[in-house]
Amino acid sequence: MRAFLGAAAVVTLGIGAWGCGGNGYGAGSSVTPVSPAAPSGSDIVTVNVVAINGAQSFAPNPATLKSGQRIVWHNIDSITHRVVLNDRSVDTGDLAPGASSQPMTFGAQGAPYHCSIHPEMIGSINQNPSPATQPPSSAPSLMRSRTASRE
Repeated sequence: MRAFLGAAAVVTLGIGAWGCGGNGYGAGSSVTPVSPAAPSGSDIVTVNVVAINGAQSFAPNPATLKSGQRIVWHNIDSITHRVVLNDRSVDTGDLAPGASSQPMTFGAQGAPYHCSIHPEMIGSINQNPSPATQPPSSAPSLMRSRTASRE
């Protein structure tokens, strides 16, 4: 019986050590999860949270959104930030280093904002009511003009 209990203890300790020994992917406490990179696209304007530096804390600042565009804040700093509109209508929640907010929309007016953790970090959003449009190409009309002048 004593041999059986000794063998059981050795097996139990071995399983415990194997389970706690890790798997080669690093210790869980030293890994900081981050959100994926900021979304991109023509309907999204990304504002980088740069550093604690007054009006230079965000880039671009001010950010200009055309009608229908959304904004995302992407923290490229090494510390956590939290972007909040001054009227408190929008709050990104804590943005860890490397994290991005969800895409957000705004009404017809722009708005000032700041980092609620570091209130000296300030920025603003300007809303341009006209949608993004491509200027018309004048190349075909130039070709007709040149062709007509040769005839």
